[in-house]
Amino acid sequence: MVLNVSDLLVLNSPINGLGVFAGRSFRMGDALLEIDDSRIVEDAHPLAPGDDPRHCDYLARKTVVLMQAPERHINHSCDPNSYVQTVNGRRLLWALRDIPAGEEVTYDYSINSDGETVWTCHCAAARCRHQIHSDYFHLPIQLQLEYLPLLDDWFRQEKAVELKRLASQLPTLPSGT
Repeated sequence: MVLNVSDLLVLNSPINGLGVFAGRSFRMGDALLEIDDSRIVEDAHPLAPGDDPRHCDYLARKTVVLMQAPERHINHSCDPNSYVQTVNGRRLLWALRDIPAGEEVTYDYSINSDGETVWTCHCAAARCRHQIHSDYFHLPIQLQLEYLPLLDDWFRQEKAVELKRLASQLPTLPSGT
């Protein structure tokens, strides 16, 4: 799979600052971008002056990476059109639905995330929650269930107990189905 980063444009966003926009149409299930996790932030390699800690991503085993362009400019939406999931060791941005050329590419910052950071949402989506909480398990239960298939394997492993509790809330299917 070859991804062409030129298919994504970094432009001024009505959501916040800069955003990533589709330079061409994408179909649901298309990979849009391979995420560059090469800049690990740790004691031996701290953030440099000018690095914005808001552009850090928190991954498996408490690994912190400084996001690179263009992914560092992907804005949050409470009604996202993409999500990030690892396949064969590569973290990829996937189209959650069809994305027409010119549309801003967004994902929900609460997917695959935990923590206590809360900030105001400016996505203006019809289902906007008005606040972004950095913890998946602070999402409304119906949204947790909706996002369940989008969770990355590392998140599923690290949050197995919480996810088992969530799965127990799924409706039981009648026998024979």
